[in-house]
Amino acid sequence: MPSSTDKTALVTGATSGIGLAAARALAQDGAYVFLVGRREDALEQAVAGIGEGQATYIRADVTQQSDLDRVVATVEATGRGLDVVFANAGIAAVAPLGEITWEHYTTAFNTNVGGIIFTVQAALPLLNEGASVILCGSSGDVKANPGTSVYAASKTAIRSLARSWAAELVDRKIRVNVVAPGLTETPGLKELFSGDDDGLAALASSMPMKRLARPEEVSSVVAFLASDASTFMTGAEIYVDGGGSQF
Repeated sequence: MPSSTDKTALVTGATSGIGLAAARALAQDGAYVFLVGRREDALEQAVAGIGEGQATYIRADVTQQSDLDRVVATVEATGRGLDVVFANAGIAAVAPLGEITWEHYTTAFNTNVGGIIFTVQAALPLLNEGASVILCGSSGDVKANPGTSVYAASKTAIRSLARSWAAELVDRKIRVNVVAPGLTETPGLKELFSGDDDGLAALASSMPMKRLARPEEVSSVVAFLASDASTFMTGAEIYVDGGGSQF
């Protein structure tokens, strides 16, 4: 079984959905977890649910360098290095060609790409030998869906970042991998459908497994990549999408 006993982990986008499920899974596997997100009330609830002896929160926006500097300073002040970074924070913005705006593009790329670049870069000095860096991609990097071109492009960039960083950090024995979820039952997905339950149900039924993923099904893969059970994996991408990207 995967174990992260005595590891220290940082999870961004940890207030709900996949990020929160990953923080819980890492803590359950024995890690001390720093949860990062923008909503303090949700972070407080998340830490309370995990247990303050195994988690703490840092309110921060990953698109703001000053916030990332504060995250690193907070972790460093505890005297802990980092064994796991799950760069998860992201948004799923939709706009079809012909309606894409500069604001749509910059928001998607600043969060989904810039947020991951500068989160990992900020954490780099704290990464211990043997650390695992996990980037949250998407099965959208290989699966075409109308209206998602900018989002898919941002997630495709994450796949490229992982390959390059894995090569750059291999001599430090730091691993970099991508977990690529498909459609997952998260508050963000429900918000995207704005109460269109029938539309969401139709989308779920179009999947090979005829349902959406549960956040816990994605977080179990994150826990695996964080653990010593995956020590010979780097530069890889694991799809957790019920076969949606494969057939």
